Amino acid sequence: MLAATAPIPVHRSHLARHLVRPRGAWVRRAEVVMGVAIRVELWSDDNRQGEAAAAAVLAEMHRIDRAMSPHKIGSEVALINREAARRAVPLSDEMAALIGRALDYARLSGGAFDISGAAALRRDETRRAQRPEVALLAAARSAAGWPQLDFDSGRATLRFARPGLRIDLGGFARGHALDCAAALLRRRGIAHAWIGAGGDLRVVGDRRGRPWRLAIPDARQAGEGAAVAVLPLADVAVAISDGAEREADGEGAQGQPGAGDGGAGRRPPRSVTILAEDGLAAAAWSQAVYALGAERGLALLAAQRGVEAVIVDGDGRLHASAALQPLAA
Repeated sequence: MLAATAPIPVHRSHLARHLVRPRGAWVRRAEVVMGVAIRVELWSDDNRQGEAAAAAVLAEMHRIDRAMSPHKIGSEVALINREAARRAVPLSDEMAALIGRALDYARLSGGAFDISGAAALRRDETRRAQRPEVALLAAARSAAGWPQLDFDSGRATLRFARPGLRIDLGGFARGHALDCAAALLRRRGIAHAWIGAGGDLRVVGDRRGRPWRLAIPDARQAGEGAAVAVLPLADVAVAISDGAEREADGEGAQGQPGAGDGGAGRRPPRSVTILAEDGLAAAAWSQAVYALGAERGLALLAAQRGVEAVIVDGDGRLHASAALQPLAA
């Protein structure tokens, strides 16, 4: 016969520590960085880790803004613009990689995407006056020209082949920031996230079993909620170029409307939405297609892997690449 034993005392706090698992939650942060509203929404099983991850994303955005804003005196882009007409400027590894890809997209798009010259001049003037002088804009356009960017990939240097050039990465830098933020979150174990930066965004994974959804506004209808398409998203980068966004962001000269369907009296597109595998591709193609117009833009994208588009042309007509046509509203 077994002897009776006293019950072992069990503290409620001990049970809670071992039996109750912490509940995950969505973490949301918002801040203005790089001149646009940054929105971060992510899921984390541990709220403190989620908050730290969201804060790290915003810190990364600020880091890239400090390095790549043409308006910050100490930025690498500002240094290039001051010195590259006089000498070959050594580039950081990060900047060299970005310049190399920017020039690749300039070649692929026939110059419709261009980080040089007029973008920087137009942005400065639009901030000082609602309507820059025609002569000044003409001078800015004549100064543009990606072939005049003498980039030595082996030595990682950049020199301007003629005076008057400047570079402005604009939305291309935002695309890079979104790519960096997505990589940062994955390293921290975050599998579901939405990172928005103005008209650009990057999604990591899905929305916990459901796709993220992006509504493309219908400029033909005034009511809120009207959309030409609702796109389901997962693990993709998105960039949107439209007239209002480009005027505010100074990207108009990274691709000149009139190079394609926008010429010959036709109006430039109302909006171009690009889906791509990374933010740099999405940013470059959104600006190039805006410059080329729907017909030429879609023809160019047909030769690119992993790039899809929804375009609302100047007359309000909807155009989409083959994979997205079934999603058009």
